[in-house]
Amino acid sequence: MAFVVSSGELATTGAGVLPAYAPVTFRAQPWEYEAIWRTQPQVRTVIGFIARNIAQLGIHVFRRVSDTDRQRLTDHPLAQLLADPLPRMTPYRWVERLISDAALYDNAYGIKLKLDGRLRILPVPPTLIRPYGGNWIAPEYYDTPGGRQFGPDEVIHIHGYSPTDLTYGESPIEALRDLILESSEAAKQRAQMWRNGARLTGVLVRPADAPEWNSKEKARFREMWRTFSEGGGAEGGTPILEDGMEYKSIGFTPEAAQYIEARKLTREECAAAYFIPPPLIGILDHATYSNIQEQHKHLYQDTLGPWTVMFQQELVAQVLPDLPDNQDVYCEFNIESKLRGDFESQAAAASTAAGGPWMTRNEIRARNNLPRIEGGDELIVPMNVTEGGLASPRDTAPDSAGGAPKAGGLPRRKASGRPSSLGTFASERDALESTLTAFTERQANALLAAAGAKADDSGGDSPPMPDLLALWAKGSKDRLAQLQALLSTHGYRLAQVGAWDVLDVYNPEAEGWSAEVMLAWILAAAETHAQQHEDAGREAVAKVQEEGGDGWREALQSAAASWGSAAAARARTASTELRSFGSHDAAGASGLTKKIWRTGGKNPRPSHKAQDGETVSLDDVFSNGLRWPGDGKGRTEELVNCHCTLDYAKEE
Repeated sequence: MAFVVSSGELATTGAGVLPAYAPVTFRAQPWEYEAIWRTQPQVRTVIGFIARNIAQLGIHVFRRVSDTDRQRLTDHPLAQLLADPLPRMTPYRWVERLISDAALYDNAYGIKLKLDGRLRILPVPPTLIRPYGGNWIAPEYYDTPGGRQFGPDEVIHIHGYSPTDLTYGESPIEALRDLILESSEAAKQRAQMWRNGARLTGVLVRPADAPEWNSKEKARFREMWRTFSEGGGAEGGTPILEDGMEYKSIGFTPEAAQYIEARKLTREECAAAYFIPPPLIGILDHATYSNIQEQHKHLYQDTLGPWTVMFQQELVAQVLPDLPDNQDVYCEFNIESKLRGDFESQAAAASTAAGGPWMTRNEIRARNNLPRIEGGDELIVPMNVTEGGLASPRDTAPDSAGGAPKAGGLPRRKASGRPSSLGTFASERDALESTLTAFTERQANALLAAAGAKADDSGGDSPPMPDLLALWAKGSKDRLAQLQALLSTHGYRLAQVGAWDVLDVYNPEAEGWSAEVMLAWILAAAETHAQQHEDAGREAVAKVQEEGGDGWREALQSAAASWGSAAAARARTASTELRSFGSHDAAGASGLTKKIWRTGGKNPRPSHKAQDGETVSLDDVFSNGLRWPGDGKGRTEELVNCHCTLDYAKEE
């Protein structure tokens, strides 16, 4: 165990700030990476994204008691170190510093200090420390600009991969160097253009047959032009060209140089070097609500997961051995708090897990900044929730104390036949939404490319508008077939999910019911939804064709985006219909005779809210004319984004 003992004066470590210090190494000079970070916004954005998102996570320390049990440690020396790494340095800044160093240099250093009887870790910029000597497996010591040398056991060194040895990491910035240099030179050229009054460089052309100038006339014109050009045009007014002179620009125009596209490319390449999905850092060209939502879910799993695992294991390997009581101790970032759903999802899961209400009225009032009330500390248990009856207070038709059905329902029975491959309604709905949205985006991009309306095809005057409806019709037949296959495949699963929601409760052996019976209806529904989605896209294209004009490219891009948004709404509407049909089919096969409308969603439409609890015979329709939520035979305004469900009961 080795520490640098200090009485609180961190300068005694020898790692003082010496800007002129330049460690000699065969690798790229570290201060070059520092200059890139300071001057290149794309690099700073990506590294800041990684460091800030990891730094906001708390690091918890645990002891592994068994394979299925662990104990949270709050007074362990490692927990104290992570909670208070240095005087006047918060855990957030400490983690942010080390992760930023690792992201920029692929090397992060910290010197072990013994302050006030406790181990502390002082982060040291990689420009002020370097491994020295030794061999390709381990260095002999670490050198600092103050002349102080530290043994390997006095330093924590977190580094990535190098193809040459095991002692140092190679920065990802090296692979981006040429691209960043190109972006930097382009920025200089833009700055020069603005300093020149936003004018491009050019030459003055004087006709050959123009009258000869004497020296006085040349000096007069030269002075006038110098005053104009050096003042950026602001001080010299408008120049007067004499004798038929012309000004001819030379060099790239901003459009030809593609400044915006180049800057976007640089950011995309930087994001790719650090394995970050572009929408997470503001590149929204191909972003949709569904794929951004999915990428957010995977942020702390696939994007930042490797960083957190690396940091956790390095702390355990390089710091924990220096601390007492380290048997079976480890640390973890508190990623769980970031992977939880919104409060509504958490509340539903907690209610199901607890089997009943789990928060008091005063706890809810406190969340909404309301004062406590008398008697608000008791849990209110609804009368339809009984111990050993329902698994969740959101279920209906619970067992009574004597086992007889309540409210016309049937007692729950053990489920036995549900296919294990089926997910929840939410997961199956999201799968359909993701697939249909991706399919729609591919088709829309193909149309844009065929019409010459892709964003990266722009440049110069807008070309004449082609026959957009002819281009659309060219792929319509294949598109419809693919849409029907897509919708029927996902629809079959969604209908089964709805069916088993009923069968699990009333008919777990699925007696008298078969999933194959639903296929004919599902195929017909898929054909209807496919045609409606195809028609929605065609109508958007027809509108662009009708309006025409020079802005047809932008209008077509907007139409393609709106068709993509319509795909998400179409998937949700179809999912509701398919689940409702499946549950209705299973209810009929299980001998149920009544269906009850249950209004769902955060902001239900008034007509649905008014009929919450409405009960009709299984073969009848509700007051809004629908057989079930999402019924394709109903009016469109009754179907879109409907989140309602059905309950069932048997005639008393």
